[in-house]
Amino acid sequence: MPKIVDHDERRREVLSAARRVIVRDGIDAATTRAIAKEAGYSNGVLAHYFTDKDEILLSALSQSHERIRDRLTRKVEGVSGLAALRELLLDNLPLDAERTQETRLEVSFWSRSLASERLAEVQRSEAAELRAAVRDLLGQASAAGELTTGQNLDDVTEHLLALVDGLSLHLLLYPDRLRRVDLERLLLQHLDGL
Repeated sequence: MPKIVDHDERRREVLSAARRVIVRDGIDAATTRAIAKEAGYSNGVLAHYFTDKDEILLSALSQSHERIRDRLTRKVEGVSGLAALRELLLDNLPLDAERTQETRLEVSFWSRSLASERLAEVQRSEAAELRAAVRDLLGQASAAGELTTGQNLDDVTEHLLALVDGLSLHLLLYPDRLRRVDLERLLLQHLDGL
């Protein structure tokens, strides 16, 4: 009898392997050979599920974004305005092992996206979605009278996103200078100022 293969599961395994290689060794080390080895498959198996390395990388990034979206949806269920904004922004900081891996994965794609329009499009689309969510929650907070700042909410949105990116990157690059508790404190301090 032929072996029954769960193709969706095999695809997920390859993408998990790709994420592990990227997070552990960097995106340049994420060759199809390294990904196949990490997954315990041959290069031929990868070719059966993905057209090329970029498709594997894009799929791994998209899958990570999907998991983050699902987690955020659960976290902000039933809350709005500043309470939801706090949850959304804190969830985008590397405050635990899972989010640290997600941040390392995301940051790994930044430089590669500068050289690949296909990757850059995915990054821009995902960033636009996050920006829209932050801007919407700021609008809700403003309408509910939760904000005391008179700043333009589009500008506040950009500042918050830059703060999250900057703090995340600094924690990854300078772990002796910043701790996770510092990131949370600095972000909440900034939000309190609104």
